[in-house]
Amino acid sequence: MKYTTLPKTDIKVSKICLGSMTWGNQNTEAEGHEQLDYALDRGVNFIDTAELYPVPATAETSGRTSEIIGNWLQKTGNRSKVILASKIAGPGDYTAHIRKTGFSPDAIREAIDLELKRLQTDYIDLYQLHWPERQTNFFGQRDYKHNPKDAWNDNFNEILNALDEQIKAGKIRHVGVSNEKAWGAMRYLEESKTHNLPRMITIQNSYSLLNRTFEGDLAEVSIREGLGLLVYSPMAFGVLSGKYIKGTAADNARLKLFPRFDRYSGENATEATKRYLQIAENHNMTLAQMSLAFVNQQPFVTSNIIGATNLEQLKENIDSADITLSDAVLDEINAVHADIPNPAP
Repeated sequence: MKYTTLPKTDIKVSKICLGSMTWGNQNTEAEGHEQLDYALDRGVNFIDTAELYPVPATAETSGRTSEIIGNWLQKTGNRSKVILASKIAGPGDYTAHIRKTGFSPDAIREAIDLELKRLQTDYIDLYQLHWPERQTNFFGQRDYKHNPKDAWNDNFNEILNALDEQIKAGKIRHVGVSNEKAWGAMRYLEESKTHNLPRMITIQNSYSLLNRTFEGDLAEVSIREGLGLLVYSPMAFGVLSGKYIKGTAADNARLKLFPRFDRYSGENATEATKRYLQIAENHNMTLAQMSLAFVNQQPFVTSNIIGATNLEQLKENIDSADITLSDAVLDEINAVHADIPNPAP
């Protein structure tokens, strides 16, 4: 396993991070524990969860994923061997069953206390804001269109002060953002510098062969400011395994169970995936290996969050850490990207 450090810290994390959002829905607790055992044996020491999980999110299952992780930590005594990342859900209809108060100080305090209880631990290593409170272009929206009726008020300072309180209490160690844009990322960094408040050290955004929008302004912010990318959806909901094109997807595959998650299944995305599959096979790789290796070797990536529903998938995903794509392969990938850029933003 290859390791990096969380920016501006001495915390060593594996280049592959174990995602968990299927545990408690697509996967049972026993399967989640099996994945945790296997990943730890393979050198993975970084685990990502959220109070929202599992996905799809429901009031009945909310927090169940973290409970599964907490039970594993209690059973194995492995807390000191892993770096735990979690997230507070942003406001919206999708999360109204959790709370409706956004990132208020009381909401942050409540969310952390409940998550610590679920995880059966005294502290969370990295605590992230799951998505912005303000209206911006995320979750498949290609461009920003300003809404002058957006009721959001600038509260970057208030949020950082609330997180600072939790850091000083020893409940969280470091903080990050997720589904954030360049403006929001820089505002947080500016507020931290100006007022000596906790610094956002990571940004967890989607990034894959089908969605390279991070390579715009955010890549420069990431590299110049030391804001490490934690990549989610590097496999584009499994589309970049090639199983849907080949017709080999199991009945419990994500898009068969939840067809509304079609963000990566449009006509252009499918055509790009076919071309990427051909490149991988021409170079004696699986599409999954090539897709993950591409993400792993980007200079702005701190860790690549992979998700699997079985151990065979998990092994293939972890093995990608040992693959380095040649310049020739990268040139072929970039040629496809030039023809069909970001078909699934």
